[in-house]
Formats: sequence, structure tokens, C-alpha cells
Amino acid sequence: MVDYVVEFGKDGRPIEPDGRLDAPAFHRNHQPIREVLQRFLAGKTGDVLEAGSGTGQHAVDFAGHMPEITWWPSDLNEQHLKSIAAWRAHAQLSNIRLPLRIDLSDRAWCPEMQDGRGPGELLAVFCANVVHIAPWRVAEGLIAGAGRYLRTDGRLFLYGPFKRDGKHTAVSNAVFDASLREGNAEWGVRDIEALEKLATGAGLVLVEIIEMPSNNLTLVFGRCETALATTHSVRPFASVDRADSARHSGQNQSSSTARWPSRGRK
Repeated sequence: MVDYVVEFGKDGRPIEPDGRLDAPAFHRNHQPIREVLQRFLAGKTGDVLEAGSGTGQHAVDFAGHMPEITWWPSDLNEQHLKSIAAWRAHAQLSNIRLPLRIDLSDRAWCPEMQDGRGPGELLAVFCANVVHIAPWRVAEGLIAGAGRYLRTDGRLFLYGPFKRDGKHTAVSNAVFDASLREGNAEWGVRDIEALEKLATGAGLVLVEIIEMPSNNLTLVFGRCETALATTHSVRPFASVDRADSARHSGQNQSSSTARWPSRGRK
């Protein structure tokens, strides 16, 4: 299990009496992320799991806008799990489940995924800003679990900063990467090719790369036998607010297995 370093509720932000936490960057990035998910989920039904839900705000927002989907938030940190449950109670939405306690460094994720208490085969797995602020074994466990639990037509969505062909896509990403590695040698912005290799081992293939605000990307993986494209496409995300703040001022929200300094939140 990977230890937490920093967690919501200890960063000076107010905590609601019911335990709800607030991530400032949620208010900046939830719409572009949601729109990417909606492109795939429109017209479908099934279970979607968010790995590393943090405060729970993203899962609640997605559930409110996509009521035909059953949403399963998750995290490892107890304070975050309480916040997710509080946001769920506050929203009073019938299509969002109680949070699962998932340790992404464990490739099985959690007992509920296997004993009938959790979701069935997953339509999608969504994970934002996790793999660069956690040890590499977290990426290994995340992708292995997605390969294990996604249904035939399922997709894995990874959002965050990534390197391409070993190079950063922006100077700000390079600075951010250096600051992460200085604080923890096991952290750092990951290269897409390295993630593709993990995906291949899990029976997944990179289907699409979507350019997002603030030099982020969304990587979309599907099962090798059902992915339509043998090579991935790259396209910009047009309908976004380019004023979304820089990553080091607070974009990342959560990981099921690690916490990070304020400059790394969603």
C-alpha cells in the first residue's frame, strides 16, 4: 500500500459540517472532462468506476449529467471516502453508489470487485491526475485492473499531463515534472509509450489521445479485440476554457493510493 503524503482537509480549505471537502480545480476542469466522457457514454448504460475520486465532486457532477450510468467513486484515504459519501448524500442521486476503498497498487483493487458487492463488468474506468503523483506500481495496478474488469466494449480514460516520445509537451510540464521528482523520486510525468506497454500487457490498446486545457491530455484505451483503430488518433478539445489554471497551482484532486502537494491537485 502506498502511503499518503498530503490529503484534502489538511490544506487549509474549509470542511463542511457533514464532511464534504472542496477541490478548487474541480470548478475549472469538470466541464471539459465531463464532455470527453459524454462522447463515449452517450446512449449507453452500465457501471463506470472513478479511480481516485478525492473529494467526490467529479463523480457527483458526472452522475447528475449522465443519469443512465451507474457511478462508482473510490479512494483509499478515509477522509476522502467520508467526503465522497457526504457529497453523495448531499446530491441525493440514485445512480451513484457508496465509495469503494481501492488501493490501486493492488491489481485486484478491492474485494468488492470480486464478491458481488461492487459493480459488474465496467463500461468505463476514469482516472484523473494520479499516475504522475504515485509510484509506478500504481500505474501498473490501475491498468491491470482495468484490463481485468472492463467489459468487451469498455474504455479506460486517463487524464493528466503526459510526455510524448520521451519529451514534455510544454515547458510548464517539464518544470512540474522536475518539482515532483525532487519531492519524491518515484513520482513524475509519465511517458505515453510506457503506459501503452502496460496496456498491451493488460489486453488494452491506446485508441485516442485528446488534447485538453492547460497542456493536459486524455488517453483513451480499449480492448485490443474491439478497439476500432489500430493506431490512435490525436485531436484537440475545442470547447474548453483556456484560462484553466496551470497545473502547479492546483489541478490534481486525488489518488486511490497517494497524496501530493497542492501544486499537483486537479
